[in-house]
Amino acid sequence: MSLPYGNKPCMHEALFDDAWFKDTGVTTLDFAKAMIDEGYHPMTVYFPLVVHGAMLVEPTESESKASLDLFIATLRDLALAVKRGDTARFVGAPYHAPRRRLDETRAARQPVLRWTKPQPVAEAAE
Repeated sequence: MSLPYGNKPCMHEALFDDAWFKDTGVTTLDFAKAMIDEGYHPMTVYFPLVVHGAMLVEPTESESKASLDLFIATLRDLALAVKRGDTARFVGAPYHAPRRRLDETRAARQPVLRWTKPQPVAEAAE
């Protein structure tokens, strides 16, 4: 991963950009969605707006060193998969979540702002 502001000290967050996977066929959004399959909430993407392909990671103070090390190992594994050209792992992710990838453009333009109770599923007659 590349650091858009160099190797300067940071406080509680780490900012990366997507320059390191240019021309791989994987986007920042693809990478974030693949994190869901690994059991992690994706990082903030596209913010701050002054960094192209921003990936902002903000671990909470309650995370142990062991959990942070596992998170870093997972990010490294994903980064190596990008470099290997394993685009299938990314372009349709998440594959293992209860919901597949949403059409984010449609969701932004036609948001569903009201929850409705799901209708019961009819039992199959025997």
